[in-house]
Amino acid sequence: MDTIAPGIFQLDTLLGGWDRMTAGFLIEGPNPALVETGAQSSADRMRSVLAEAGLGPDDLRWIVLTHIHLDHAGGVGDLAAAFPKATIVVHEKGARHIADPSRLIESAARVYGPLLDGLYGRMRAVPVERLVAAADGHVIDIGNGRHLTLIDSPGHAKHHHAVLDSLTGTLLVGDAVGVRLPDIGVLRPATPPPDFDLEAAVGSLHRFMDLKPARIVLTHYGMVDDGAATLSEAEVLLHEWVDVAERTLAANANAGVAGVATAMAEAFAQVPADLTETQRERFEVLNGVHSNAAGIVRYLERRANEVDK
Repeated sequence: MDTIAPGIFQLDTLLGGWDRMTAGFLIEGPNPALVETGAQSSADRMRSVLAEAGLGPDDLRWIVLTHIHLDHAGGVGDLAAAFPKATIVVHEKGARHIADPSRLIESAARVYGPLLDGLYGRMRAVPVERLVAAADGHVIDIGNGRHLTLIDSPGHAKHHHAVLDSLTGTLLVGDAVGVRLPDIGVLRPATPPPDFDLEAAVGSLHRFMDLKPARIVLTHYGMVDDGAATLSEAEVLLHEWVDVAERTLAANANAGVAGVATAMAEAFAQVPADLTETQRERFEVLNGVHSNAAGIVRYLERRANEVDK
């Protein structure tokens, strides 16, 4: 565990056996909380780390999900079973998929193919009586004057919220700001289908700016050095990626996702040239250009349809 602020510990979920890819966060207090479970394939790892932190089966009180994508929430059913006194808090637009993940898994299987079971695993259902479907501003009591406030932050996904710690001003932003892996050092937007929405994503970044958090922490991966600068960079990058997609489709209406992905890869080939094949593979598996292109193309199609109505 790494301490990122007083009483907040970053846990490496070791997604796919790779380090510094995906994090969970333990919030210390009389009613301790785990923010992000990681994938189902990481559930045993997370149980072990929490046990090493001194948390027995009856000690964890809250499991909080920033959103329901499998790399963030796939382990929720397994950890709910391992910590039977924990209440699971999830965005109100995602709660039904935690109670019954069948449609979520079917969709993930189409997207990931063999990677679903080989890398992420699936998701066990959580009994509905243990779920809190949280709206914007929902407050979680950790005890001793510490509380977590959930900040509705759509754009990456409509079922996304960030988590603000009252004692330290730490903002855990999930995927709303993007992905920056420590050994790569490049911030890349996270714009996957089906929910990516440019205006909503930019609005979420502006909301984070207005909060003026003391520190910003990415689930992929870790605390950023300059929160305000990173939020500004994230906004610029979102517009740049969408602009490339728009220009590509304007030049060739039949370019499709493949053509847009090729244009993006050429426009944003900003990853260090000396990366190993493993490092490149990690980055593309977690936040690949093709996935981002697919999300942006879907957003542009949806926006065009709305204009035509």
